Amino acid sequence: MRDLLWADNVSFRYAAGAPLVVEGVTVRLADGALAGILGPNGSGKTTLLRLLSGTRRPTSGRVLIGDRPLDQLSRRDAARQIAVVPQETELAFEYRAIEIVLMGRHPHLGVFTVEGPDDIRIAQEALAATGTSHLSDRFFHELSGGEKQRIVIAAALAQLGHSFSAPSVALLDEPTASLDLGYQLEISSLLTRLNQDHGVTMAISTHDLNMAASICRELILMRDGRVLAAGPTSEVLTPDNVRRLYDVEADVHVNDETGHITVLPVRRIDSGSRLPAPGSRGNPA
Repeated sequence: MRDLLWADNVSFRYAAGAPLVVEGVTVRLADGALAGILGPNGSGKTTLLRLLSGTRRPTSGRVLIGDRPLDQLSRRDAARQIAVVPQETELAFEYRAIEIVLMGRHPHLGVFTVEGPDDIRIAQEALAATGTSHLSDRFFHELSGGEKQRIVIAAALAQLGHSFSAPSVALLDEPTASLDLGYQLEISSLLTRLNQDHGVTMAISTHDLNMAASICRELILMRDGRVLAAGPTSEVLTPDNVRRLYDVEADVHVNDETGHITVLPVRRIDSGSRLPAPGSRGNPA
C-alpha cells in the first residue's frame, strides 16, 4: 500500500528563535489508513495536523502528498486532496446545513463562479454519506453538537471531490471533544464507515485513548513535539507507553466482547517517579 501523505523529518517553530514545537517528526499515512495521533496538551498534535494539511510550512524537513512536495501545490490544489475538520466551527452568519456543505466545494470552483449541478449533487452525496440528508435545510446554529460535527465532516467530504473516488485525506482535530457518550459513539461509527466504505484516509488527533483504540488501526504517540512511538494499535498502546505519554499508570487489556483494546487509568505518577519521554525538551504548545 503506497504512502499517500507523509511528513519527512519535519520540525517547526512559530517564530524565529522560539523553541521547536515539532522536532524531527516522520509520519507516514498509507492510502486508506485510519491513524490516531495521541498525546498530552502541548505535545504538538495540532501543529502536526497543520503541517500535514499545508496550512503551516515546516521550518525544516518536508511534507509530501503522493510523491510531490506539498509546498509545490497551490492552496486550491492541496485543498482538493486534503480536508481539515476543526475541533470547533464558529460561524459569523446564519447558514443552512446544505450551504455549509457546499462551502466545501470552493476549491473546485473557478473565480467568480458559483456551484453548479455537479457541486450540488456531490454535496447531497456527502450529506447522505454522513446520515444528515434530513438536516439539509436546517440552520447550523439550531443543530445539536453531534449533528454539527457530522455536517462539518460532510463539508470535508464535499471538499475532497467527485464522489470521493480520488485518493483523499481527512485530518480531524478532536472530532469527539465536548460530545456526550452517545454522539461520541455516533461520530466514531461514522468515521469508520467513511474510511471503509468511501476509502477516505484519516488522521485523527484525540485525547480519547479508548475511541482511538476502537477505530484506529495505527497510532502515533507524541510528547514534547516528538514521536514517542508509532505503529499498529495493538503494538503501540501498551501500559509502558501510556505511562511515558501521560505520566499515568493504566490497565490496558482486550475487551472480550468487542475485541477492542480498552484503557483504564489507575493512578497518576507523582513528579518524583515520572518517566521522561526519550529526548524530551521543553513543553511545546
